[in-house]
Amino acid sequence: MKYIPLQYPQTQIMRFVLFLAISLLFAACSQDNYTRFSPIYKKELMADVPDYSNINYWAAHPDKKDPSDSIPAPIAKNSLSSQPVDVFFLYPTSYLDQAKPYGWSASLKDVRTNIYTDYTSILNQASVFNEVGRIYSPRYRQAHIQAYYPITPADTLNAVAAFELAYEDIKKAFDYYLANYNQDRPIIIASHSQGSTHAIRLLKEYFDNKPLAKKLVAAYVVGMAIDPATYVQLKACDEPKATGCICAWRTYQEGYNPPFVEKETFKSIVTNPISWDTVNTKMDRFSNDASVLYKFNRVTSNVAGAINHGGILWTEKPHFMGSFLFKTKNYHVADYNFYYLSIRKNAATRVSQYLSEHKLSTN
Repeated sequence: MKYIPLQYPQTQIMRFVLFLAISLLFAACSQDNYTRFSPIYKKELMADVPDYSNINYWAAHPDKKDPSDSIPAPIAKNSLSSQPVDVFFLYPTSYLDQAKPYGWSASLKDVRTNIYTDYTSILNQASVFNEVGRIYSPRYRQAHIQAYYPITPADTLNAVAAFELAYEDIKKAFDYYLANYNQDRPIIIASHSQGSTHAIRLLKEYFDNKPLAKKLVAAYVVGMAIDPATYVQLKACDEPKATGCICAWRTYQEGYNPPFVEKETFKSIVTNPISWDTVNTKMDRFSNDASVLYKFNRVTSNVAGAINHGGILWTEKPHFMGSFLFKTKNYHVADYNFYYLSIRKNAATRVSQYLSEHKLSTN
């Protein structure tokens, strides 16, 4: 049976909210980045079938300088990057053009989408892990955002095919990574949104009840529902130092129960990204280490709390000037941004614990 990862609500309202949030957060800088970087990206001359032996087919890679290397200026001087593990990061949907110029699957030759990917999710999400890990993030022929909202039977078939193609690229990249780069190093799997759709499957096929599970420091699979019954051996992380487990959350305004969540037949894994345990499930915004929002080099305190609630995460309305989220209750786009420093510190905690448990050095 084909894997059908249609986990977003299929409603025009939710589609509008998601597009609005993404657009307002990144539109201003996206065009500027395209103007600045398109001449460089056009020199890559990429084909539409990925070749992961070619570094151009990696949005982030230890052997090239890319936005995942960035550290917010206020914390850069205190960041000690020993990088004893590898991070395999799967980015969210950045193929958003409603006209679908390349059909249901993104083109790897699409300079605009590649720049958008690198200067949104690779910069703002993958960089969270650069203190502890060498970051590998493969470019893949991602499904168009509308693949999460098929309207007709034909749309559904096209959506499933697009997700399958995307996953085949990711699987090919991960196989190449294991064979050529890993060298028996511990692994963090990290992802957001569509990246998490694929990470859920990757964890099942490569790690769950498999020998590779011994290398898993933790998985940060953010922005998607995860049925705990998906896995035989992998479990939700239940305390800040737990290893070989899964952290996950989906962020909404406190008091809001999305209709599609109420229809879910399971209670999704939800991790509190401030306390990181199953005891302290209600943390106020003053307990949050800090957020990284519009401007990457600005760290903002007291923005968002975290309350575990029925398979999702709640926070009160975010506290920051010019909040683009003021008129929406869906904070999906900021799942990482709200908890940037907390995730960064927790990744370091889990890596330290893993190395101690396995008697490995930091080199």
